[in-house]
Amino acid sequence: MRLVRDFAGWGLALFLIFMFVQATVHPLPNPPTGQVKLFDAPGENIVFATMAAKTGYAIFEPTGRVLVAIMELIAALLLLVPAWRRMGAILSFLILAGAVAAHMMPNVLGREVPLSLDLSQTATDGGGLFALAIAMLAASMLLIVVQPGSNQHRH
Repeated sequence: MRLVRDFAGWGLALFLIFMFVQATVHPLPNPPTGQVKLFDAPGENIVFATMAAKTGYAIFEPTGRVLVAIMELIAALLLLVPAWRRMGAILSFLILAGAVAAHMMPNVLGREVPLSLDLSQTATDGGGLFALAIAMLAASMLLIVVQPGSNQHRH
């Protein structure tokens, strides 16, 4: 049973780490404009610029984007170390609960994110980013259950 839990824990953690790193710093050296939190110029990130425009709160872009990216990288680092993995899963859950909540509110982000900041373009991602946020939230919740806490004895 321990082997299954360890394998599941690593699988879930690696999935979350990969997704967080991709959203914050990858793919390098030429990250796509508007899709990578730490390398987009102010006002270029599609998700956070959309949130700033819809809510009227300029703090979402770039300040909110950079803070979320830093939290995602901290979660990724915590997920990498088995002794800290459960804390990383909890942080991941909190980040993704916020993401899902933003997607659920049409006046904040909405389920479908535009593919461009050009207002003449009406194409959206078809809910793909929302589905990914739900999948990552589910992985975080499962990892919290699968990964034993630091105070639990492992046999």
